[in-house]
Amino acid sequence: MDQTCQHITEITDLKLPKELVCEECVKTGGRWMHLRTCQTCGITLCCDSSPATHMTKHFHATAHPVVISAEPAEKWLWCYQDEAFVEYD
Repeated sequence: MDQTCQHITEITDLKLPKELVCEECVKTGGRWMHLRTCQTCGITLCCDSSPATHMTKHFHATAHPVVISAEPAEKWLWCYQDEAFVEYD
């Protein structure tokens, strides 16, 4: 069941990925499984299924709470702080 938190409800415009790459993995020659885009700053990084888990590290370093899936055809938001998940159209 979808859950909505304040962080997600405050988002009015989605920040979409500029490219479908993990910006940190590109710098280090790493590899990624899936991508997420931060809804605070717009950076696209790899998910927890990826070896480097850059997006979770980004959340811990910045406290930017909400990401969207940057995967084509996936339309959802995740709030790290509240562990809330919401799909969108």
